[in-house]
Amino acid sequence: MERRAFIFGLGSGLAALSGSTTLYAASSDKSILALQKNWAEFLPAGHQAVSAEPRLKRSADEWREHLPTSAFEVLFEEDTERPFSSSLNEEKRAGVYCCRACDLPLFTSAMKYDSGTGWPSFFTAIPGHLGTKSDYKLIWPRTEYHCIKCGGHQGHVFDDGPSPTRERWCNNGLALRFVPKAA
Repeated sequence: MERRAFIFGLGSGLAALSGSTTLYAASSDKSILALQKNWAEFLPAGHQAVSAEPRLKRSADEWREHLPTSAFEVLFEEDTERPFSSSLNEEKRAGVYCCRACDLPLFTSAMKYDSGTGWPSFFTAIPGHLGTKSDYKLIWPRTEYHCIKCGGHQGHVFDDGPSPTRERWCNNGLALRFVPKAA
């Protein structure tokens, strides 16, 4: 598995996403690699993908103006929405799941599965679009992940997902925006 460290700006502060955590599954399974490589095929016709560069550096007040309160609290105060409260749990159409704050594509519908946990879950992510860090807010350490463009908190990644990655990228629905692929 590939390991990387990321540093991004959020307002005037810097946060480091680093070290001993995995950015995404680097699987020898060709279907996973193809899924990660060809994610743009899930965009609607004529839709331009937002690039991870340049990084967005906005103050908390600027993000508050840009987002609904509940989304701001999840994305920039690392809150968690109630399980089974997101309409994205039931989303079955082909398309792309983007960061609600900056529109960076993070996952495709082909990466999604029903984990039964009450949050939208994915078994892999678009490479280079998420960074991770350790979270010690509960009794045991967890791996938290953030959008690499804006630093918005998305959720946690666990090692209890389906084959072949065995990963569950458990995302807050409030932190995502679904862009359906045109039929």
